[in-house]
Parts: sequence; structure tokens; C-alpha cells
Amino acid sequence: MRLSTSWMFQQSVNQMLSQQSALAQSQNQVSSGQRINVASDDPAGAGQVVSLNHVIAQNNQYTSNINAATTSLNTEASTLSSVYSVLDNARTLALQAVNGTLSSSDQQSIASQLQQMRGQLVQLANSTDNNGNPLFAGTSSVATPFQVSGTGAVTYAGNNGQQSTLIGSGLQVVTGDAGAGLFMNIPTGNGSFAASAGAGNTGTLLVGSNSVTDIAAWNSGLASNGGSYTITFGANGTWAATNASGAAVLDSSGNPVTGTYTDGGSISFNGMTIAMSGTPATGDTVSVQTGGKQDVFSTLDNMISALQSGGSNVQVTNVLSRQIESLDQTQSAISATQVSVGGRLSTLQSQQTTYADLNVTYQAALSDVQSADPYTAISNLSLQQTALQASQQLFAQVKSMSLFNYIK
Repeated sequence: MRLSTSWMFQQSVNQMLSQQSALAQSQNQVSSGQRINVASDDPAGAGQVVSLNHVIAQNNQYTSNINAATTSLNTEASTLSSVYSVLDNARTLALQAVNGTLSSSDQQSIASQLQQMRGQLVQLANSTDNNGNPLFAGTSSVATPFQVSGTGAVTYAGNNGQQSTLIGSGLQVVTGDAGAGLFMNIPTGNGSFAASAGAGNTGTLLVGSNSVTDIAAWNSGLASNGGSYTITFGANGTWAATNASGAAVLDSSGNPVTGTYTDGGSISFNGMTIAMSGTPATGDTVSVQTGGKQDVFSTLDNMISALQSGGSNVQVTNVLSRQIESLDQTQSAISATQVSVGGRLSTLQSQQTTYADLNVTYQAALSDVQSADPYTAISNLSLQQTALQASQQLFAQVKSMSLFNYIK
């Protein structure tokens, strides 16, 4: 086989180019600290790098979502705590007002304080998160969910949706609660029914605490009596109960429900008990209504109106007692939401810890695949530099030789 000079030169050049390419790759590994800088360095490893980087980026996004959700929920928790405190102060004032010994000026002073608290509640209900989004608008984009009309009435312009954030594959956490369930649609009375003294009563009857004492009898009575009752007093404390249709309420034996009330006693029938005090006049009534809803702003309005009405202590006390029950229901709703928010914050913290641990694992795996061993990389670089220099020196010697060197 004939070996030409140009062929030998080309082979030497190709060899040096290959060595230069390998040297450049080693230099890149030493300077970057990574074994895989382009996919051609290790196609299989490059695929692993892409996959691991995708998982790490996804976890980082989830962590970012968790941070944002934590901030929002902490803001909500702080706001709910303030709301609860305002309601507690209003309840304390209402209890002061039902003792029957306050003067008219004292009642006016309490009414003024309640008005300030009402304004504070509206402001708290319209609180926003760190991005300026309302906390209690549900999923609505309305900027001010609780709007005050010219007459002072408060309406809710948000919706009943719950804001949520994705914090994992198929895992969402609620980051905002609708204001309707917290401030507007609050059950009246004890949550099952509201017992109220008639507005036209002329006696000294005060309706006290009340509750469902037998749930089965209560449900059965509601089904047969239309969900409401009226207790009408006769002479000497005698009373009889009628239903929503005005017909007599019957006991299990089919007899009309009647009885005699004494001061400080209670009236019980169809699974409920209503404590009372004072003396009713003939014709005085107590109504029992189920399923009622009332917003907390109306609750405060009713308190304020009663204190400013100039009515008798009995009338004011009966109104305030029912509104205190409504405040209790509102506080229960706020408290339940606070517990829920605390649970969600705990979930976020747990998930954040999980992602922090996973990131350490994924980063270690990525380093194993992508990072270059510095000792090996430097050793290869040194060997490749020596080999390239040797090839260059050899080529220089071969290039200077000719046939005349052999004829000498």
C-alpha cells in the first residue's frame, strides 16, 4: 500500500484535532466543575440531568406556592383574631347593658361604642393580603366585598368560593375563606332555634338561655308543626303552644301542649327547653323560630337600636339577650375557621419540610450524575496536555523530514 506524505500529514492533524477536542472538554469540566456540559458529553446522563432539573424546578415552584399561601393564611389568622376580639368586646358591653341598672346616658355611651366596633368590623372584613387582594371575598375579584349602603346596611359582594393553591401533585390547600359564612349567614339563637319575647308584651317576662334537649323529639316536632311555635300566656302563668299554622301543638298522646309557668322556671316541650324569668301578662307571647340567619352587622345594629330606643329595661334586655346569642354564633364560626386555618398552616409547614428534604436528595443525585470528579478531571487534563504536546512535537519533526534525509 502506498503511503503518501499528504496522508500522513492529514492523519497527524486529525489526531491532534481529536486531542485538542478532548483537552477542551477536560478544561471545560475543570473550569465548570461539571462532567456533562452538553448532551453529547453523556447522552444517557444528560437525560437524567434534564429529568432531575425538572423535578427540582417543580419542587421549587411548590415551595414558592407554599410560602405565598403561608403568608396569606397568617394574615387571615391575624385578622380573624382581631375580629374575635372585637366581638368579645361587644359581647362584654352587651352583658353590661342587660343588668337593668344603667341610666339612659350609660346606654347611649354603650351604643356609641358598639357603633365604633361595627365600623371596625367592616374594616376588618375588607382586609387584604400582602398583594392587596381581599381576604374574605371568596374567589370573586371584587376589591371591597363588604359594602356599606347610604342607609348604613352592609351587603356582601363576594361569592362563596374558597381560594386555593397547588402545593403538590394533586394536593391543594385552601388559602382564603368566603366572608358570607363568617359575617353574613350566621344562625340566630342557639343555632337550632331563636326564642324571642313578643315585641308587644306588657309583662316583665325575660327569655333566658334555651337549647335542644332531645334531638329526636325536636326533629319530630319540627316535622309535624312547620318549624315554628308560639307560646301564649294566660292568667297566672298558664300557657299554651301553637304551631306555624296557629293550631295547638300536640304531645305524644295527642293532647294539647299546655302548662303553668312560675317566675325563674322554664318551659319544655317537643325536645326543647326555654328558661325564663319575670312575670308575663295575659296575652304575652314567646315565639320560637328555626332556620333564621342574621349577619353580624345587623346583630350590632339591633343592639344599638335597642339601647337608643328608650324602651323599658325588660324590652332592652330581651333584645340584647337574643343578639348576644347571635354574637356567640358568630364567634363560633370565627373560632371554627381559626382552627381550620391553623390546620392548613400545619399542612403547609409539613409539606415545606418534605420538599426541603427532597431537594437535598435530588441535588445530591444531580451532583452524582452531572458533577465532575476534580481529581480525575485534573489528571485527565494533565495527561491530555502532555499527549497533545508530544503529538505536536512529533508532527514538527516528521514535517521537516524528506527523502534527502535518507540519501545522506
